[in-house]
Amino acid sequence: MKPSNKSGLLFLLFPALAIYLFAVVAPFIGTLGLSFFRWDGYAKPIWAGFDNYVRAFKDQVFQSTFAHVLIYILVTLIVEVLLGLILAGYISSRRNTTFLRISLFIPVMLPSVVIAVLWSAIYNPDYGILNSILADIGLANLQHVWLGDPTTALLSICLVSGWVYSGFFMAIFVAAFSRLPSEVIESASLDGAGAYQIFRKIKVPMIQQSTSVAILLCITGGVQGFDLFYVMTNGGPYNTTEVPTTYLVKTVFANGEIGYGSALAILISLVGLFAALGFRTWQSRKQEELEY
Repeated sequence: MKPSNKSGLLFLLFPALAIYLFAVVAPFIGTLGLSFFRWDGYAKPIWAGFDNYVRAFKDQVFQSTFAHVLIYILVTLIVEVLLGLILAGYISSRRNTTFLRISLFIPVMLPSVVIAVLWSAIYNPDYGILNSILADIGLANLQHVWLGDPTTALLSICLVSGWVYSGFFMAIFVAAFSRLPSEVIESASLDGAGAYQIFRKIKVPMIQQSTSVAILLCITGGVQGFDLFYVMTNGGPYNTTEVPTTYLVKTVFANGEIGYGSALAILISLVGLFAALGFRTWQSRKQEELEY
């Protein structure tokens, strides 16, 4: 039943709007206000103006966190979105794949902390399964301190993220493939197109909207990434896996710099917002070019 007037519509929207204002808008405004002060959480806040923001732009560790998260997003676009798309293409072209779907989706349902602890044990250089397998198959020279080496730590975390979320994106693409008109696929099959050609030239172009959503989720999720980094390496070694969220937590809870941490939180939020808006704008322009 549709509301007959604006007051009825506002009445229906009020509960959701109140929760949004309380849980999102109010904390954001409070964080924005704190970002202009120097405060350790106990003493009286001291007005700092834009000093916290100036400090953030000069903070080399904070700047490097965005480089790390950019690498993380680029790698996870391959090991999460692309791999999920390939898995969805395989599953959608086969029958009786229920067990395979459940198996690939199970990691998504596990708590991130459990996954981080599990993979930390797998990567362990002394008793980890990965190094043991390499030794058993005659590749002992490839054994490594995976999370302790600055050259492999970030990539190791990216691979864990791919193991978890490729199943999530697979589910998105499987749902998108299931909505495609069967007549188009059957016609292509009758014309002699193979499974790979149908997947690449018909299925993938017809789910561009779902692909855009998946990429956007990967980008925004990458900026917000925290659990795996914090539990597996805590930003180490030598800050090579430090991401904005882990650096923010250290600044606030370890260093007690709530004012500076608030400024970092505002900047991280703005970066995520502009990244999402930039991607959506690029997608809109690309869609307009295709229509014309």
